[in-house]
Amino acid sequence: MTIVSPTVIAEQVVESILAQKLAPGERLGEQALATHFGVSRTMVREALMQLQARGFVEVQSKRGWFVVEPSAEEARDAFSARRIVESGILGDAGRPLQKVIRRLREHIAEEQRAIDGADAATRAFLLADFHVCLAEQMGHRLLSDMLRDLTARTTLAATLYQSTHEAAQSCMEHAEIVAALEAGDNALARELMLKHIGNVEEALEVDSAAVEPDASARLRATLAPVARPHALRPR
Repeated sequence: MTIVSPTVIAEQVVESILAQKLAPGERLGEQALATHFGVSRTMVREALMQLQARGFVEVQSKRGWFVVEPSAEEARDAFSARRIVESGILGDAGRPLQKVIRRLREHIAEEQRAIDGADAATRAFLLADFHVCLAEQMGHRLLSDMLRDLTARTTLAATLYQSTHEAAQSCMEHAEIVAALEAGDNALARELMLKHIGNVEEALEVDSAAVEPDASARLRATLAPVARPHALRPR
């Protein structure tokens, strides 16, 4: 049984962002969160301050805490940062071990199953988590933590700006990257990764950033753990 702490609460919020269950501009009520997690408001406030420091939430005077709504410039900055980090990871890599390729292929298979199924949250989470998984499998634990936050930021942008990038296309592009790594062509893998990130960014509809009204009643559903397949790595 997981002991609830401010960090656990914060990570659950980030996971819900990656799964596109928490929308930009959504209100995070302290009492609602405290009730959901069965903890004090003091602990919730500590978690929210962690998330604020990481750039995921903001506090508005007399209104409370809200998931941030990234501007177009902030979205571009997050995608730019991802290009630097992910191309660096692939550019600095040797030929991956077969167990690394096997793990990445397992992840892609889970993506495909989620795409074929009806669980949109798991599908969104897995597609975003591929990039974190890749960093971890390539031996970059510190960068994987950084990449998780950057990917969550671009996920917020994709949610806010109604990305038209298809899940099946993302999965296919992930498979192409792994195939290049398996062939030992890291330069091609890096090129494909940059193209993939560019495709996701270009699919944002920056001019139509309508956000649905806040609904505190959604907290219970949005903060429920994602139904991750058993094959996914433990954290």
